[in-house]
Amino acid sequence: MVVREFGAPEVMRLEEVPAPVPGPGEVLIRVKAVSVNRTLDLVVRSGKYPAPVKLPHVLGVDPSGVVEAVAPDVTERRAGDRVVTLLYLKAPTPTSPPAIIGLHGWGGYAEYVKVPAAFTRPIPQGVDFPTATVVARHAPTAFSLLRDTAQLKSGEWILIMGAAGGLGSAGIQVAKYFGAKVIAAAGADSRVQAALGLGADHGVNYRKHDLAAEVHRITGGQGVNVVFENISDPELFPKAFACLAPMGRLVTAGAHGGGTVPLDVRNLYLKQLSVYGSPGKVLPSDVELGLQAAADGRYRVLIDKVLPLSEAPAAHRLVDARTGTGKVILQP
Repeated sequence: MVVREFGAPEVMRLEEVPAPVPGPGEVLIRVKAVSVNRTLDLVVRSGKYPAPVKLPHVLGVDPSGVVEAVAPDVTERRAGDRVVTLLYLKAPTPTSPPAIIGLHGWGGYAEYVKVPAAFTRPIPQGVDFPTATVVARHAPTAFSLLRDTAQLKSGEWILIMGAAGGLGSAGIQVAKYFGAKVIAAAGADSRVQAALGLGADHGVNYRKHDLAAEVHRITGGQGVNVVFENISDPELFPKAFACLAPMGRLVTAGAHGGGTVPLDVRNLYLKQLSVYGSPGKVLPSDVELGLQAAADGRYRVLIDKVLPLSEAPAAHRLVDARTGTGKVILQP
């Protein structure tokens, strides 16, 4: 699905293009699944992404599939391997940002994609491609943000906003992995129920109920130690912020709700709160941990629809409508 101009979903067009040839250190993957992401797909396609994107372009940051061919110098992968990709074409360094598949190079909305072999990991037996794609896309980010940035501890209370979304649903399961008590918040009763099905201890529909009042009721008046926000909606952000207990931490890696929000600075300093913004890190060990948990039945993903690649414009409209529960997957 080639993008030759920015704009509405219909700017993505199915074309026949030459198959990529893996260069040094690369593998060629026959794509079996790729997910639709609001920022890294919809925003990029619209032309509103804050960094330049070179046209023509192919979207898709998280393809999984089967290794079709390997460069002569690649020894860790071979044809026939089932693999996920790790987002990167080039890893970040202390002095330079990462290069991301589907952003800085052609991505997985295609029959074939080439990526560095070092940024692939095997898919365990029993895990299908759509599940593997969603795990690899969101589990490592949730581990990074909750373990390393928020430093979530066993026994702490955490509020997870957008709890039925890709990152929110990962956050629930990662928080439970660390022994936290989870309050899942979402904007529809069906999404709250889906989050509870993933292991959340309590659920709140923030479109129907007073979020802060419910959270303080659930926590016996103390509030939560951590808020996993990732929406940045000007109406919802201050409500989530008001749920923090003294010395609480809010961590966010998302802005699809708008990105510019009110901040109660008085609450910030009187309660000695911390707000952390981070895109998170994609560590291979966290990808492996999430995939193995999925293989063991301890990590589940929410998938709304699986569509053929030719229906990518419809898939973008579905994600933009925010009516589904879980991820939308494309399969070439």
